[in-house]
Amino acid sequence: MYSRWLLVLILVGSGHLWAGPEIQSWTTSKGARVLYVSAPELPMVDLRIVFDAGSARDAVPGVAYLTNALLEEGAGEWSADQIAERLDSVGAEMSVSSHRDMAMVSIRSLTEKRALATTIDTLVAVVGSPRFDEADLERNRKAVLVSLNHDEQSPGTVAQKAFMKALFREHPYATHTEGTKESMANITRQDVIDHHRRYYVATNAVIAIVGAIDRVQAEQLAEQVISGLKSGERAEALPPVSDLEAANRLAIPFPSSQSHILMGQPGIFRGDPDYFVLYVGNHILGGSGLVSLLSEEVREKRGLSYSVYSYFSPMRRNGPFLIGAQTQNAKADEALEVMRQTLTRFIESGPSEAELTAAKQNITGGFPLRIASNGKILEYLAMLGFYDLPLDYLERFVDNINSVSREQIREAFQRRIQPDNLITVVVGNGQTQTQAN
Repeated sequence: MYSRWLLVLILVGSGHLWAGPEIQSWTTSKGARVLYVSAPELPMVDLRIVFDAGSARDAVPGVAYLTNALLEEGAGEWSADQIAERLDSVGAEMSVSSHRDMAMVSIRSLTEKRALATTIDTLVAVVGSPRFDEADLERNRKAVLVSLNHDEQSPGTVAQKAFMKALFREHPYATHTEGTKESMANITRQDVIDHHRRYYVATNAVIAIVGAIDRVQAEQLAEQVISGLKSGERAEALPPVSDLEAANRLAIPFPSSQSHILMGQPGIFRGDPDYFVLYVGNHILGGSGLVSLLSEEVREKRGLSYSVYSYFSPMRRNGPFLIGAQTQNAKADEALEVMRQTLTRFIESGPSEAELTAAKQNITGGFPLRIASNGKILEYLAMLGFYDLPLDYLERFVDNINSVSREQIREAFQRRIQPDNLITVVVGNGQTQTQAN
């Protein structure tokens, strides 16, 4: 396995054509889409089921998160402890997670017959027959409430939540995945059952499989893991994210030694035609750590912040484009102005040829390490399937990066980023809370 990825590194670094992992795809009898990669080097299989069941589908804020967390708390005839014991007995692992777009369940198992059978039987029960016992619900509710209380003590989290709310306003993305203390306190067991019944269905699922099994075995495995699910229907389309019509600044007082600054606007969606151009451009602007333009201007030249960054976070609909930094309270206005000026100059002029060359080398040189394990490939398969991206995405990634030009970056940033219509959130000590449009 390691020799294979060493070869990948050599081929990419030397400019030779590289063929990514062969991805096969099909649809199960109940309508779930499957993406599969054979990886025979180790006697293991990684599998992830992704449902269009994230917080964007909340009937009550936080219900998607709570539903997903409760899946492995008890299912079928087994309690949470019994589920854990079953998996431990065969050396298997299971995890659940929930985000704005998606909710997922992942397993890793040996391919040995007993181990795999035990793991998959457990997975079938977890996704298809969760108990949602009242006692488990209350215990998880209390844990989430503790987490939400802790969030109020974190200036960075306060800033993030305020930014997302101001950015997305009435859109489903505006709500934090865990909801609010008020909404979490009001979620009922029936709310959880209804969410699971509507969204945890086969047609609303993508299955990603990577491991030492052949195509026939993968097809059998995919059919088995959704055997406890109804076919159902896909989730309805999310509404588009509206562009900002004016700037909006929020100054939130907080007893902290530093101010947390977030600035941005709606960005791009998965599959956006501008994705690779904006991805490379942002790498130069603020996505490459200490060698980015933002770091040079804010950190190196002026010492205003130890860390400053920017990123696009594409989702099913336009996710955020965000620039962030932490700085001394007294330096917040100065740091913010430098961040704005750096963004404006980049939009007007784009990158230099040297900056573009360095960015391409950095991105393509590091790319093989991002798919250098079965677990990492699994993440990409789940993403490609969920967002319906081309199966040759990984194979064409390096070419797509290398084809980006300076003019494309400048034109795309001028077309997509409006520096006069940004959401700005500053959370720090001694500020007066304001909101201006």
